Amino acid sequence: MTAKDHYHTHLGNFYSWMAGDFEAKQKEHQQFLEEQNIAPQSTKLAIDLGAGHGIQSVSLAKLGFKVKAIDFNPQLLTELTQNSKGLDIEVIENDIRTFSQHLSQHPELIICWGDTLTHLDTENEIEQLLSDCCTSLTQNGKLIISLRDYSNELIGDNRFIPVKSDDNRILTCFLEYFPAYVTVTDLLYEREAAGWVQKVSSYNKVRISINSIKNLLLKSGMKITFEGTITRLNTIIAEKI
Repeated sequence: MTAKDHYHTHLGNFYSWMAGDFEAKQKEHQQFLEEQNIAPQSTKLAIDLGAGHGIQSVSLAKLGFKVKAIDFNPQLLTELTQNSKGLDIEVIENDIRTFSQHLSQHPELIICWGDTLTHLDTENEIEQLLSDCCTSLTQNGKLIISLRDYSNELIGDNRFIPVKSDDNRILTCFLEYFPAYVTVTDLLYEREAAGWVQKVSSYNKVRISINSIKNLLLKSGMKITFEGTITRLNTIIAEKI
């Protein structure tokens, strides 16, 4: 199953619950951006690739950016619209690989948060997207990326990852490793009137190391200005030189 199909039929139904309290997460993300001195400098245009239900887009808009929020899942984009009322955010339902088709000016910031990069099909597609981002950015424009590094294989019981649970839902993730990708299975148990019901769906993520991402950015004409772990995600800020 493709990542798009997985979100349409499964993950999109409970993504917001999995992500946690929207207001708290949005404030947390905005604080990170402020700490990194992310603020409009030139065109004020920011692109949010894989915008989901809007945590990053809302943060960027509150910092003064004009935001184009791009995602392939209509359910999450409907939630984004509800979460961003009154803010300068254009919601676009499309594949993130087509983002340049929606540009009438160069963005000064592109953000690709939450492991979105690994949803692409191959490492070559990741390289192409990063190259397109660099080409599109203004001089000294910034690219912010966060992702999980699947290059080191988990084995045995460590492949089962408890994600979240409450009185009515239990979500566990199972990882199965192959040379170029990892198959991610989201196992959701939901309490319904007749009892607990299991709902299962799988999709693939590209196995790419954080060092490979850094090398691709350097190859695309970027310099790394920040590297760290933010909310358990490998995070990079790069600037066009």
